[in-house]
Amino acid sequence: MSSLRDANAYAKVGVESGILAASPHQRIVMLFDSYQASIRIARLHMQAGHTAEKGKAITKAINIVSQGLRASLDLEQGGDIAVQLDQLYDYVVRVLLRANLNNDETALTTAATLLENVAAAWLAIGSHIEEER
Repeated sequence: MSSLRDANAYAKVGVESGILAASPHQRIVMLFDSYQASIRIARLHMQAGHTAEKGKAITKAINIVSQGLRASLDLEQGGDIAVQLDQLYDYVVRVLLRANLNNDETALTTAATLLENVAAAWLAIGSHIEEER
């Protein structure tokens, strides 16, 4: 059992060091990736009838949006784009809450789809940042 604990500790350190080494742009991309993974996990648990695990996965997705993506916005300097993203993130959180409360797989799909274009834009920005270096 200690080897499993050691492997988990090693994996956690790997993820943490990856986050520390990442640029601010890369951290946002990582948040979007983790968000989509949480939605996929929630869907699997919803389909299997694992209510507690579904709730944990949706809660993780909500936290990524509200404490990660939304908290990273600069509403003073970000202009209209930041305000619109803030409103989108607020809406996505409400869709996720509805998905959790109603076991609504369609709402999960909506929540995933709503942020796909934003995530794609962040990836595109990243390729331009790398080209400028």
